[in-house]
Amino acid sequence: MDISSDQGKGPAHRQAQGRFSRKEREKWGTRSNHISFDPEYTPGARNAVQVCLRVQPEEKVCVITDEATIEIAAAIAHELDELGSPYRAWVLEDLAERPLKDLPAEIVEDLETSQVSIFAVQAQRNELRTRMQMTDVVNRRKIRHAHMVNINRQIMLEGMRADFQKVDRLSAKIVAMVRKAQRVRAKTAAGTDLTAELNHNYRWLKTSGIITPEKWGNLPGGEIFTTPGEVNGTFVIDGVVGDYLCAKFGNLRENPLTVRMKNNRLTEAHSENRELEDDFWKYTHTDENSDRVGEFAIGTNIDLKDVIGQILQDEKYPGVHIAFGNPYGAHTGAEWDSSTHIDVVGRKFNIWVDDEQIMQDGKFLVEA
Repeated sequence: MDISSDQGKGPAHRQAQGRFSRKEREKWGTRSNHISFDPEYTPGARNAVQVCLRVQPEEKVCVITDEATIEIAAAIAHELDELGSPYRAWVLEDLAERPLKDLPAEIVEDLETSQVSIFAVQAQRNELRTRMQMTDVVNRRKIRHAHMVNINRQIMLEGMRADFQKVDRLSAKIVAMVRKAQRVRAKTAAGTDLTAELNHNYRWLKTSGIITPEKWGNLPGGEIFTTPGEVNGTFVIDGVVGDYLCAKFGNLRENPLTVRMKNNRLTEAHSENRELEDDFWKYTHTDENSDRVGEFAIGTNIDLKDVIGQILQDEKYPGVHIAFGNPYGAHTGAEWDSSTHIDVVGRKFNIWVDDEQIMQDGKFLVEA
């Protein structure tokens, strides 16, 4: 099935606003108008369409969702209806069996003719490759892309209601500082103590929720990140781990996972939850670079008050998070690669950029 629409302000109005003829617009159908959704989703959906993506009435949008997330996708589609933008929306299960082996050709073809894309689905094991196939098209065509993997009701009512303009101002200040720095150190009362030596050949990216053609972004937004030169030390993961392990293990406050890194490689992983320890170790040894720190990031979404056990939102929580595996080299400039990428998040950081402290007990010392 595809949920598609070009309804909202009337075809004559929309035709006058863009380059699509009435006949062309009618091809998009009206399926989404028959999917009801919780009106509480509207503020977050409107934030996504109008603030984060700044969709214009003449722009074509590709919306990708699944059966589990269709209600949220319908709320987003409604905002596109109101705006008058033509779009095609796809439900993954109608195109292929899950977990996907490859991104369906229909979606690839639609992305090739879209200016904006939205990916609102629940992650399934071994689907990272297909998401990379999607972002390869996004990167090549410079599509403004909102990545909303594992978006749920709580995130729509919390993180997606953030003041992303304010988050963007703070992110801009922090990224300006770290771009000039030699190192970043992070400590927590729980036992985290690590240092990231920075490589100035690798770029810092700002994904604050304001999405541009230069870099697709997760929604909700609120982070800056790079590929580090080298990370050494201990990270006590009392927040969450990413990818499909997030749904399996959730909030790690009561049973944290402690990892140690040397020369940018994972050397140890320990938890009282042995299943978590074993699954994480197996994941981070999938290929030759799965145990390599590919991302060093600082969360900047100051509207988030705590970790909730959902990586999509939690990696934006103020503090440091890192990821093992794929370094997003197309954006950072890192010359190596990996087939995996798993984020790890902690709580209540103290952060120093060179010798200047910018966060104390989880609170930024820099004004937005």
